[in-house]
Amino acid sequence: MFSFLNIAKLKKDDLKGIAKLMYRDVSDDSWDKENLTKRNWDFTIESIRYIDMYAKRLINTDFGTELLNKHFDNFVVRIGAYIGEVIKNYINQDFYWYESDSVRNYSPSLDEELSDSKTQSVLYSKKRDMVILPLNVVSQFLKGNSPYSDLLTYVEEVIKQNT
Repeated sequence: MFSFLNIAKLKKDDLKGIAKLMYRDVSDDSWDKENLTKRNWDFTIESIRYIDMYAKRLINTDFGTELLNKHFDNFVVRIGAYIGEVIKNYINQDFYWYESDSVRNYSPSLDEELSDSKTQSVLYSKKRDMVILPLNVVSQFLKGNSPYSDLLTYVEEVIKQNT
């Protein structure tokens, strides 16, 4: 009777602040202090090279592996949020961070694409009715089962597809 009251609403999720933690919340490690700086992490495509160096350090060192094991979800959200913000800056369209469940409810046509999404946040464009899943890609990459050899390749591919 009142089906219009059940219209699904999108729930925004502000990950830009979390992305900034990549250079604001830095460990005492000398490499981190030297490379995880606001100057290097300026939300440009070139800054993704630092993401790749950082991610590979996490994956390939004992210290990094230990950190990943303890704080995997935090790394996925921070790195994924940063990459997503870079993508947003370059494609300059109506992509915004939303809770993935709200996008799934709002746009059933994306249900299949979001079915594998283990993350809580996605970039979604209402106009284009499409999602970008940087947190999922980062999760796969950090687990060692990504189709991309590095995260820069992913970023460049997504930007190219959406400009």
